[in-house]
Amino acid sequence: MDFRKLREDFPTLRAENAPAYLDNACVTLKPDSVVNSIHEYYTKNPGCGGRSVHRYGTRVAQAVSRSRSHLQHFLNAESAKEVIFTRNATHSLNQVAHGLSWGKGDIVLTTDREHNSNLVPWLQLEQEQGIDHRVVTSHADNTFDMEAFEKSCADAGSKLKLVSMSHVGNLDGVKIPLKEITKVVHDHGALICVDGAQSTPHMKVDVQDLDIDFLAFSIHKMCGPSGMGGLWGRYDLLDGLRTIQSGGQTVETTTYDSIKWASPPARFEGGLGNFSGMIATGAAIEYLSDIDLDEVLEHETRLNQIMTDGIKDLPNVEIIGPLDARKRGGICSILMGELPVHDIALLLDEAAGVMVRSGQHCVHSWFNSRGHQHGSLRASSYLYNTEDEARLFAETFTEAVNAFS
Repeated sequence: MDFRKLREDFPTLRAENAPAYLDNACVTLKPDSVVNSIHEYYTKNPGCGGRSVHRYGTRVAQAVSRSRSHLQHFLNAESAKEVIFTRNATHSLNQVAHGLSWGKGDIVLTTDREHNSNLVPWLQLEQEQGIDHRVVTSHADNTFDMEAFEKSCADAGSKLKLVSMSHVGNLDGVKIPLKEITKVVHDHGALICVDGAQSTPHMKVDVQDLDIDFLAFSIHKMCGPSGMGGLWGRYDLLDGLRTIQSGGQTVETTTYDSIKWASPPARFEGGLGNFSGMIATGAAIEYLSDIDLDEVLEHETRLNQIMTDGIKDLPNVEIIGPLDARKRGGICSILMGELPVHDIALLLDEAAGVMVRSGQHCVHSWFNSRGHQHGSLRASSYLYNTEDEARLFAETFTEAVNAFS
């Protein structure tokens, strides 16, 4: 695959002196097809899908239906009715957490590397409804500890209700053995919810092959528009889930004292929708569907290896996770002791146009438990990044560390 040619599809990368954008674990750039689809909605068909029967409304409803079908095929879901449009992965995970019915003492397991989106909802339920949230610790290099996980499941016994874990960590790029985990979960009669925010943009995620129950993902990390995410769930589970956003479209009908809920996915998409975002989601998924994601992951790993080799021997520098870039995909997250992480991130941008993320990346729990109050500097690549950009990051970062040391 000619990844350099793909850069021409992105208007920000066609600009003169385009930056080396390495903050893709946060949000990705948008190709022309996505930008144009948003413009077309507002200039040609700015209607309300699913409600108005005039031509604008009809065209929007058809476009949204196509987008949902694109997602169905992208994830290999059984039905488009299993695909729900949300605002982001956070919204999706909250829909699962607050849509299920809980009993006091029901146990939820997560790992010690979860984004706040997959930690805070469970802590909230622990405070408000008395569930029992437990954390499975990882190995010292942040890889998954299957033995510790199996013990946690056995200790939970019949009270184990749900396991919710990130498929790939936004902290370190480490992937968990999801199929093996899912088998253990189902053997214990529990459900599994997957935070796929860092996996769905970078690798093939087949929900049927993985045999999972719920999958949350963020479209804005998949070449799509901001403020768009998705939730996939097995239809029988979705059909028994309460909506956390009730109102227009979520019901078939109402009386002054009764509700007849709509079937999924409408039940979970209350209120007038972000139609431009839904349509642009379809454009983004079409774009990614024409690209071999296996090659994308291989490309990102190659760039990560260049970055890793260029910085691994610097003093006061420690890469989070395994040193082998093949175990971290496209994410290179770096601890720097007492060095000023935000200042170095600013310097990279101002001096060389290298854009990275600095801070705790919404994984405060991991950093706080280890006393890393300054967080880390995270460079994350995607399909449009180049080897030259990876080398530029390593060289500029090295200069910055030497200047502050």
